[in-house]
Amino acid sequence: MGTEFGRDRGPASRMTQWLRRRPRQSPDNNLIREKLFLAAAEAGLPLSPAAHPVGYRCSCDRVGCPTPARHPLSFAWQTQSTTDRAQVERWVRNQPEANFITATGMVLDVLDVPLDAGRSALERLLAEGIQVGPVAQSGIDRMLFFTATRGTPEDEDEWWPCELDCHPETMDEHPGLRWHCRGSYVLVPPARLPGEASVDWVRGLEHPLPDPLTLLETLTDACARHADGDQDAHAVAWPLGR
Repeated sequence: MGTEFGRDRGPASRMTQWLRRRPRQSPDNNLIREKLFLAAAEAGLPLSPAAHPVGYRCSCDRVGCPTPARHPLSFAWQTQSTTDRAQVERWVRNQPEANFITATGMVLDVLDVPLDAGRSALERLLAEGIQVGPVAQSGIDRMLFFTATRGTPEDEDEWWPCELDCHPETMDEHPGLRWHCRGSYVLVPPARLPGEASVDWVRGLEHPLPDPLTLLETLTDACARHADGDQDAHAVAWPLGR
């Protein structure tokens, strides 16, 4: 038995050892995290707690979760989402591992594009002097452009629900531009994803939210170029004729 004790017992054993070695969040990191989420709430982003990664899995109890660490904790996330400082503070302090989502279509929309397309579009927009608001990188493959919403109660004839674009759990079917509006959400930086990936600000919330239509042409053009470069017939850009 002595020769067996301590021997590598396979992938499960190595994964357990890796999880134990992962650094825990320090008090300084927790304070920075709290300040960033409070700043997001103060900027008007309605927040709600979300799942977080546990190794390469999701913290929720759903077997085979399709969006690990990317979904709200509560089914009532749309009504639960808030900018109330005291509530956000309680959530952050009581759930130090949780990610946070912001509900779109109330205060803001988010234009979600492939990372390479987003980088080229951002460079072009800034070079042309077009106002660009907050921008985040999500994992290793997406870029999020935060904009003002076009789906407020005052223009009921003008908005469409996000289901006409994509639903948060069917995003893999929409590799081009996704317009997160009413009925959708995105993770708010800082957020952790499975496999040590993360969601982080490229441009912070000090930048005002622009009208999404001022960015749309450049983003769709960049997505079309990205799709042509990948030679992927399914990687279509936003359908302007819709």
